[in-house]
Amino acid sequence: MSSEPGAGVTIRAERPDSAAAAALVLELEAELASLYPDESRHGLSVDRLVAEGVDFFVLRVDGRPTGCGGLLFVGDDYGEIKRLYARPASRGLGLGRRMLDHVEDHARRRGYRLLRLETGVRSPEALRLYERAGFVAIPPFGPYHDDPLTLCMEKRLA
Repeated sequence: MSSEPGAGVTIRAERPDSAAAAALVLELEAELASLYPDESRHGLSVDRLVAEGVDFFVLRVDGRPTGCGGLLFVGDDYGEIKRLYARPASRGLGLGRRMLDHVEDHARRRGYRLLRLETGVRSPEALRLYERAGFVAIPPFGPYHDDPLTLCMEKRLA
């Protein structure tokens, strides 16, 4: 992999049940299972990503699937970021930020001005990414509830 974050990087819409997307979602789920108990994990399975119509994207570096991210539109109210992930070997190269920027741009193009997400407090890289991107902590929303291991966040889009 190139050390330059922009070299050979593509982000394209892809079905969550494609081989590349599904493999990334399963890797993320395994990582989260090592950090959080079942009751503190709220990620959608591949089948639910498809069933709920999540707009899903795969990031590739030099053609290799390296990260993913999705956006679930909740009525006309907000978009919820789902399954944002970069493979551990690629972290620190700015790829998570590229995917987050892509998802934000996608929401803007669809006319949404508010993004929300739920993440875990034992995932410091994710927390730093979201905080640096301007997300702020909010009370639980939608299907989420108070849980000391999770954090809900939102960002108003310009």
